[in-house]
Amino acid sequence: MYVREINVNNIAVKTNLPVGDYSVNPYVGCEHGCKYCYACFMKRFTGHEEPWGSFADVKFWREIAHPEKFAGKELFFGSVTDPYQPLEEKYGRTRALLQQLQGSGAKISVTTKSDLVLRDLDLIKTFPDARVCFSINTLDENFKNDMDRAPSIERRFAAMKKFHDAGVRTTCFISPIFPGITNCREIMLKAKDICNLIWLENLNLRGSFKADIMRYIAEKYPSLLPLYREIYERRNRGYWLDLDEEIGRFCHKQGLEYVRDKDDLSRPFTAPPVVVNYFFHEEIKRSARRRRE
Repeated sequence: MYVREINVNNIAVKTNLPVGDYSVNPYVGCEHGCKYCYACFMKRFTGHEEPWGSFADVKFWREIAHPEKFAGKELFFGSVTDPYQPLEEKYGRTRALLQQLQGSGAKISVTTKSDLVLRDLDLIKTFPDARVCFSINTLDENFKNDMDRAPSIERRFAAMKKFHDAGVRTTCFISPIFPGITNCREIMLKAKDICNLIWLENLNLRGSFKADIMRYIAEKYPSLLPLYREIYERRNRGYWLDLDEEIGRFCHKQGLEYVRDKDDLSRPFTAPPVVVNYFFHEEIKRSARRRRE
């Protein structure tokens, strides 16, 4: 693992993401090395030639002089890296920023695949409307191990429960959904009593990793290869539209609200989770930008 320390002027950058006013990434690159990670495009801007997952830049910044400027704003931790990848245990850059923002009135959302986030539970719960999102797209540990080097699925669910039991809003981010492999219903059943939101996002194969994923499907799931070619070569939306209807029916039976492009923090903490469909996230991003303009 190649690691270097870099200085940056700003650690919080304004964002057009559907969630959050600012994007926060204490690292560039990620040790988890997810084979489907869209953030591998960051290599274009960093000069790294190493394979994705084999390098990470650790960011250092001047302590925020006036953290109160973020009062009422939502900071989204982890849009292009995992803020709790293993390096965080040594460098503590995510924790350092949380400490700098504590008491500022900022709202924070953290997305991670790691139970290392439990280290900061007491700190995170001091923020208004704080929430922690755990990325889980399978219950099959073997498939998970094929895709990333992050902590196990069971450890993620255990961490989700501890945050939820502590009164911190949690999200189960079912992403990316692999057609014919990810069982959304099973994941939702396991998560629905320990989270406040369930996000759904489809697998996007526009990145340089497309060929790698297609080779993996051909080798490990050859019966699914025609489906993947239909979706990712012919750009047929039919699978996602059918899955949308299927999940809608499932949510109705489970008494879960199923919506698109909505993220509501005003619901009572004890209410069942809202299931949010982000299948066509590029369209959602454009819609969000238009609303903010």
